[in-house]
Amino acid sequence: MSAAPYQPSDRLYLWLLTQPRQPVPIGELNLIRSAQGVSLRYADSWLQRGFPLSEDLPLIDEEFLPLEKGAAVGAVDDARPDRWGERVIRFIDKPTRLSLLEYLYFAGDDRFGALGVSTSPDEYLPRRLGPLPTLQDADELHELIRKVQNNEPVPPAQQRLISPGVTMGGARPKALIDIAGEQWVIKFSDGDPADTPLIEHAAMTLAQKAGIRVAETLPVRLTHGHAVAIKRFDRLGGLRLHSLSACVALRAAGERFGYPELAQLLRRRGVTQDDEYLAQMREVFRRMVFNILIDNTDDHEKNHALLMTDAQQYQLSPGYDILPSGQALGFQQMRVGEQEADSTISNALSMSSMYGLGKNEAIKEAQAVAQVIDGWQQHFVACGVTRGDIDLYAEQIDRPFLSDQRGELKGGR
Repeated sequence: MSAAPYQPSDRLYLWLLTQPRQPVPIGELNLIRSAQGVSLRYADSWLQRGFPLSEDLPLIDEEFLPLEKGAAVGAVDDARPDRWGERVIRFIDKPTRLSLLEYLYFAGDDRFGALGVSTSPDEYLPRRLGPLPTLQDADELHELIRKVQNNEPVPPAQQRLISPGVTMGGARPKALIDIAGEQWVIKFSDGDPADTPLIEHAAMTLAQKAGIRVAETLPVRLTHGHAVAIKRFDRLGGLRLHSLSACVALRAAGERFGYPELAQLLRRRGVTQDDEYLAQMREVFRRMVFNILIDNTDDHEKNHALLMTDAQQYQLSPGYDILPSGQALGFQQMRVGEQEADSTISNALSMSSMYGLGKNEAIKEAQAVAQVIDGWQQHFVACGVTRGDIDLYAEQIDRPFLSDQRGELKGGR
């Protein structure tokens, strides 16, 4: 861990770590007690040579205040730990104060994206952990996570194995591991009735068959059940990529949380080379249709991300957290179309022009996805999912509400 013990302060410092060996100071973070949130003021050096971290943080010399209670401003909010990370911090680190500023600090040096939090404005002094565990430590990690869940003591020598700040928006137990010199997130089951990690691997690879770029996944066999390892897409070799959740990017742009709005953001800010933004807009459409037909109703705005290029253009990240929710809600977490969040293909098609698609083009895209979903059971079997788990999810994925929609698409309607 850090050489100097952390002392609660109302001010910390934000750094950019796109090149980790050459950290660049961005500015100061201040605890805003009235909002229980965190503000940002850019350093003079960043105002001269930096870039806006998100659209609601332009390069001007003022303190940006949080607009929502319990939040950090703009892109800084994506640097905080997820709900599982907060739980780990409370249980293992036990800070004497638990403001958002502490959560930002204790998320550590391996947080999502390329932002870092330091106790010093002049030197990058983050909270650091020791070497990452490896695949061989998966069962030990599983046991440590069980101890956290049951409020049992975790030996100090093992506490470094659980990294609290690696992903956004989720309560599922997870840790960071090293596989062949690269960082992967490993996710475990959370007392689910099915082997959820293996289901996630199967659903992600099925999405790949549907023409969706997804983060690479690897099923990890444990003594009891499975974990799933997901390769980090915010790392590229030794570099870190500045990344924004769709939540932060859409809020910064003053847009609603919706698939059409995400597509339009890519039209405006996406990579222009070879009209890549058009391909990304169409992929947003495919992801939406896939989520509807696989019954993934946990497709909220933090389960989509954008990577920022050196030219400050947005690139849709590989898909992640794509798996059936098993809830049969009939509505998505993001807006789908004119009928708001209703989980119907007709609703998805109602705003096809927002994805740069004509109506017939959109239907063909949806048909291609539906054809892949039709074979979901065979694909899950090939991935090792048990018949019992498949039958459990079939109650939602193959219920008439969704199977009829697939059939209508196959019939060309």
